[in-house]
Amino acid sequence: MTKFSITARWVLPIDGDPLEGAVVTIDDGVIVAVGDRSTAAGPVQDLGDVVLLPGLVNAHTHLEFSQLRQPLGKPGTSLPDWIRLVIVDRKRTGRDPRASIVAGLQESLACGVTALGDIATSPQSDLSQPLPHLLAFQEVIGFSAARLESAFAEVRQRLGDSRDSTTRRPATRRVAAIGISPHAPYTVHPQLLELLVDEAIAQDLPVAMHLAESPAELELLADGTGPLRELLEQRSMWDAAAIPPGSIPLDYLRVLARAPRAIVVHGNYLSAAEIEFLARQRARMSVVYCPRTHTYFQHAPYPLNTMLAAGVRVALGTDSRASNPDLCLLNEMRCVAQRHGLSPTEIVRLGTLSGAEALGWSSHIGSITPGKWADLIAVPCGAADPAQAVLQHEGPPLCVWLRGQPIVAKQPD
Repeated sequence: MTKFSITARWVLPIDGDPLEGAVVTIDDGVIVAVGDRSTAAGPVQDLGDVVLLPGLVNAHTHLEFSQLRQPLGKPGTSLPDWIRLVIVDRKRTGRDPRASIVAGLQESLACGVTALGDIATSPQSDLSQPLPHLLAFQEVIGFSAARLESAFAEVRQRLGDSRDSTTRRPATRRVAAIGISPHAPYTVHPQLLELLVDEAIAQDLPVAMHLAESPAELELLADGTGPLRELLEQRSMWDAAAIPPGSIPLDYLRVLARAPRAIVVHGNYLSAAEIEFLARQRARMSVVYCPRTHTYFQHAPYPLNTMLAAGVRVALGTDSRASNPDLCLLNEMRCVAQRHGLSPTEIVRLGTLSGAEALGWSSHIGSITPGKWADLIAVPCGAADPAQAVLQHEGPPLCVWLRGQPIVAKQPD
């Protein structure tokens, strides 16, 4: 790939102040310079009245549901009832998870998402076309003590298969990586969680776990009662000895903190002590907030401002089309703007650099910085504040670049 440059009315580096009329120079898919016209090299493409920013990072999704046309259930559905609908959908005739994953990756890229953290239920597929970078957390379920050995053996096999697939894949400009996802406290025995974190340490893999997601989960941890116990009993998964009485999410956070890198998915009902713990563990632990899924389940107000004030690293995710109408991270950012009173600059950072940090990829993506990959998007500049312009823009980006390769090109209306 030859060296070329891009200029726009505004460049949002994310790790620095907005730059008006700046030039970004790219060589072999890597950003080599950001500055004024004197830094340009090679052909220069003037994008005009647009904002150029890093590609968006969707830190949590379930791509296997990407072909659903609408969320399962209805707004306000309880989490246990929604899980029952998920179980039914997974048994649906004609369901094609691989096709759904490809569709979700394509939709994400068209929406300006150039990197994702996905919860995977099977080994990585060999996807060599231009698609977003993908960190596939292999999901693990095993609540009863009787399932410990088989669940652990199964995920080790899947990790090996995924690693082999990645090794065999032809060289492309798409990055693929693997991680481990103990699903949730109501589906993973505490001893299994310990084993999985030990495996993550041994293989230097990141871990992602749904935690503090619903009041039903807190009830199950504290008392071993409630609708999640009923669901487990119906599924013949209940183990009365699995969770010690009086358990809380902090017990699980302490285990996850041993992993090389850990993501807490949702964290809707974290206590003040748990938020403080996550802030202290910021170097290796992050929380992923999925705003529109949170709204769909009609949870209590999300403690985003409290987390950020405490120093917790928070990234954004779409969750899946099973609880969200689309995979557009820009829509998640707009939802944050409507609900939390953060500055536009803070919100754009949540959807870019914070997500890259959560996935462990901030040395490569998340900001427009020399030495990082040229994963970029452009949106119309409809406001004096370029970050506000990003949030005000309705629809997908005008242009998307993945490692300097143009993927989507559309002229402003």
